[in-house]
Amino acid sequence: MKYKDKDLDKIEAVRKVQIFIESHLNDRITLMDLSRVSGYSQWHIERLFKELTGKTPFEYIRAMRLTKAAFALRDDPSSRKILDVALDYVFDSHEGFTRAFSRQFGIPPKAYQRNPEPIPLFLPYPVISQHLDSKKRRAINMSEEKKVRTVFVQVIERPERKAIIKRGTKATHYFEYCEEVGCDVWGMLVSVKEALFEPAGFWLPDSWIKPGTSKYVQGVEVPMDYDGIIPEDFELITMPPSKMMIFQGEPYDDENFEEAIGEIWEIIKNYNPRLYGFEWAEDENPRFQLEPQGYRGYIEGRPVKEIITT
Repeated sequence: MKYKDKDLDKIEAVRKVQIFIESHLNDRITLMDLSRVSGYSQWHIERLFKELTGKTPFEYIRAMRLTKAAFALRDDPSSRKILDVALDYVFDSHEGFTRAFSRQFGIPPKAYQRNPEPIPLFLPYPVISQHLDSKKRRAINMSEEKKVRTVFVQVIERPERKAIIKRGTKATHYFEYCEEVGCDVWGMLVSVKEALFEPAGFWLPDSWIKPGTSKYVQGVEVPMDYDGIIPEDFELITMPPSKMMIFQGEPYDDENFEEAIGEIWEIIKNYNPRLYGFEWAEDENPRFQLEPQGYRGYIEGRPVKEIITT
């Protein structure tokens, strides 16, 4: 049975607005549009949206548009004119876009286009993942009969590489890290143009943990010859070559991400890599998790090494 109450109604309304905004970033968006999508009055949805996201709808829209514009300038610097990017994301003029971009990221768009440095991009979380507690999430769209889940497992090799990371103080998992460091580190990591892979949360080997810092960190891997800017309070570390055993679960509804992670952790806990000629090697390389995204299933990597037989 689907869980329903007044709080969930409000969360679902704001989530509908988030989805609408994301799919209409290149269009004019009015409060009337958001009212129609949410089923609430213009005044009510504006107040509710700020309550649940921390931004007014138009602060949120502007931050998202500026982030998309930054990606456009970073990834296609030679052929995009600043004015064209500004107009694509519904800014009325070159000057207005330049002022907004500079305020948001601390660098003018032309300078960023010439030399893309890490900047704090705005990557909003689905409001349903932030404001429903675990008990309610488990109640949404849950079948009375537990389904058998399929998990895809493969071993990949990672070369020696660097990683730009930001440490916490005591965090052992994502939620503790958010409380210590904040939940906006991802935006900075996603902006690193030289990234080898998408950003990840890492559990560092004990020998990699500095006194007074956390086991769980967030970071992004870059080539060994990376010589770009290291953002303030981040650091560059070296990661040795590694074999990673990757576990990928089935797609899931985004609001059930905690359950999806728990299922994979339970499978890993009972998994015996020795049956396939490997053993865990978490003292040699970090374990990592990718951003939980329901459409692809939860993905986590554990370091392994081959068992040498004589």
